[in-house]
This record gives sequence, structure tokens and C-alpha cells, in this order.
Amino acid sequence: MQAEVERRGARGPVGVAAWVIAWVLFLVIAASAPAETVTIATYNVENYTAADRMTADGFQKDYPKPEAEKTALRTVIRALNADVLALEEMGPAPYLEELRRDLKTDGLDYPQAVLLEADDPDRHIALLSRRPLVATIRHTELKFKYEQAEEKVKRGLLEVRIATPAGEVTIFVVHLKSRFTDLPDDPHSAERRLGEAVAIRDAVLAEFPDPETARFIIIGDCNDDKASKPLQRLLERGKTRIARLLPAADSRGEKWTHNYHKEDSYSRVDHVLVSPGLLPAVQSGEARIYDGPGVLVASDHRPVVVTLDF
Repeated sequence: MQAEVERRGARGPVGVAAWVIAWVLFLVIAASAPAETVTIATYNVENYTAADRMTADGFQKDYPKPEAEKTALRTVIRALNADVLALEEMGPAPYLEELRRDLKTDGLDYPQAVLLEADDPDRHIALLSRRPLVATIRHTELKFKYEQAEEKVKRGLLEVRIATPAGEVTIFVVHLKSRFTDLPDDPHSAERRLGEAVAIRDAVLAEFPDPETARFIIIGDCNDDKASKPLQRLLERGKTRIARLLPAADSRGEKWTHNYHKEDSYSRVDHVLVSPGLLPAVQSGEARIYDGPGVLVASDHRPVVVTLDF
């Protein structure tokens, strides 16, 4: 028995040393391995389609987005280098394919592309991704009561799912009704936007009734500020907390995402909302507003970016 104890004692230090070395090697390898991140951005690309425009030659109908704006737009998108890019105010399919082609020529390839064509015949929601899409769902029949009638969410709701180390993450892309007044009884279309937000919220909750454990993002151009009724409806229903609105600022601390040229006014209408179950993965707990080269030429909006760290 004593001999056995001695033999164990003789091997003990060697075994412990080997264990320590193995553990140190594991820590070194783990520390050097890059953490997997997923960068998601939203960008209203301001009429990337044929539209009525004021040009150097005067007013033009059904005029394409100027080449200078397209070049600046691609500069911004390359700088974002997002894994998944949500787009608002995209034209029909040929325009999305043109953007993909030109980005690829510039060195940024997005193999996955989705276009959602809903009730708005001119401006659509789209998405570009270099990560495989597990699922794509186009919600074009979301309805709500408005002015004693039933209306559809004008630009629909785009839903895509991507795979991550923590499991699937669902991205809901939105573009709520603009502030243009369609009906005199609804100045700035505030009530219509509210109806759209409620319809979208209910669609999200129908799929994820328990946001506390769900992993989803609602992202896009909401055409309203964080204190507005539409944003509040997207954030909660009764006592159910649906998502958190991420704070966001640019490199100078400025928080605007939209410049209304006619009034020379600035506001934040582009948002990232994250479900409670996904919040722990949000890098730094906030989003950021891009303010680099080309952003003031490319669009009247600035993109908002969030990085998920797994």
C-alpha cells in the first residue's frame, strides 16, 4: 500500500504539470481564436429607382438615381462591410441586381439577395447577405383598420433567418409609411403609421410570443422618432416587453439619421430594436450611425449598424 502511495506521489507532479500545460495551451488557443460576430445594417438608399427628380437640367420625370449618388452609396456600403444589409426605397428587381453587380465589381460580394414587393409600386424593402439565409418570409398581407376601412402595410414586412453560434436569429425589416399627408384627417400620416406598427408588432408576437427568450431584430426606416406612438407599439404590448430600442450615435456623438432638405431639419427615424433574448449578444449594448465618406451625397439618410458578438 505504501509502495502504491509512493508511486502515485512520484507520478503526481508530472501529471499535474502536464495538466497545467494542457490547460494553458487551451487558454492560449481560445484567446487567439476570433470571436464570431455578425454585423447587420439598415440603410434607406433614397429612391434607388426611376423617380421624379430635380437635376442640373431642371425637373425630370422617371429619372434614375444620379451616378454620383450611386458611387457615393457604394462607398458607404463598402465601408459598412455588413454581413447583412437591409435596404429601404429600393426599386424593382433590376435595380437591386444593378447594385449587387456594381458592389461585386467594387470587391464586395453579396450572394444572397431578397426583394419584397408589396403595395407600394415604386419603393421596396430589400436585403443583401453574405451569410446563408435559413428562411425567407415575405409578409405582404398584413392589414389594419384605417379611416373606417381596411388597409395593408404599404411596404410589407420582410422576415429572414440566419444561423449563428447561438442558434437562429430572425431579422424583421420594416419601412413604415412616410410623413407625406395622404388624407387631411391624418396629418403627416401619423395614424396610418401607427396602424402599420401595430400590424407588424402583432405579426412578430404571433411568431415569438415570448420575446424574453427569442432572438430577433426589428430594423429599418420607421419614419418616426423614439418617443412616437408607432415606436412605442413596436417596443411593447401591454405588459409584454417586445424589444429594446438601441441607442445610436455617430463618431461625433450626433444622433440624426435623416436630413429633410426642404426644411433643413435633422431627425432620427432609422432604428434597431432588439428582443430581450438577443440583447446579451449586442456588442457594447448599442448601435452606431455611420458618418464616413460619401454619406452626405449617397442618400438623405445615414445607415445604422449593430454588431452581434457570439
